[in-house]
Amino acid sequence: MQHNQSDTLRVSTLVSIGAHPDTGRARRSATDARAVELAMNLESCELEVLHAGNPQEPALAYYSGMGLSQIRVLSQDEQDDAIHTLSSYFRNEMPDIVLTGMRSENGESSGTLPFFLAQELGCPVVMGIAEILSVENGTARVLQALPRGQRRALNVSLPFIASVDLAAQEPRQSAFGRARRCDFVTEEVDGKQLDQDRMTWEVSIAKPKAKRLKVVKAKSAADRFKAATAKAESTGGKVLKDQPVSEMAQLVFDLLLEEGVIQK
Repeated sequence: MQHNQSDTLRVSTLVSIGAHPDTGRARRSATDARAVELAMNLESCELEVLHAGNPQEPALAYYSGMGLSQIRVLSQDEQDDAIHTLSSYFRNEMPDIVLTGMRSENGESSGTLPFFLAQELGCPVVMGIAEILSVENGTARVLQALPRGQRRALNVSLPFIASVDLAAQEPRQSAFGRARRCDFVTEEVDGKQLDQDRMTWEVSIAKPKAKRLKVVKAKSAADRFKAATAKAESTGGKVLKDQPVSEMAQLVFDLLLEEGVIQK
């Protein structure tokens, strides 16, 4: 891995194709767009926006509409391993900083790409940054986002990989006119590999999550005991008494069908 030795700060931002949480429509990823915004606000920065995937993807226009002059696309198929493609590209010349989002909104969405990429390139990785405070003498000072709005300043040596948290500055709006002025440079990477693990998976529609039980806030031990032993109030139902067995059985069967316990 050859590191950038020039005086200009070189930053590469990795972007992926996002998905709207309700409609599933392709869009820019929320944290990837924040990574682009963070890099665009750095002073004296040579920015490269990089996407591994389909060069003809229309959703890339959401990124170019932020005012980018160029987006480089490493052409690969959906079943190819993006980590291998990216690491092969960066081995030729590693930038000072590689920024990513927290996790993709499509595919595996595991958030592990920065870790595997850092392992391949032999450089440090920082998770969930909100801002880059300064870069001098081969060291960057970054602000890491912590739970409950807390922040922690860290010093990390160049080059490094960092994922950008939702706590970072919101990305600027994407404009159609600016998107048309962006150049897309397509590049082929030698030695692309198939993602063998992904090829063995079976993809299915996710089931709705189970609803959380209502939490009773009790101030004393007696209140907690009462809440734990209290019976749920009945809001409906029908008492069966002195009815034919067949009718009572049918009513029970209909109730089980209605509640989804059994299926026809």
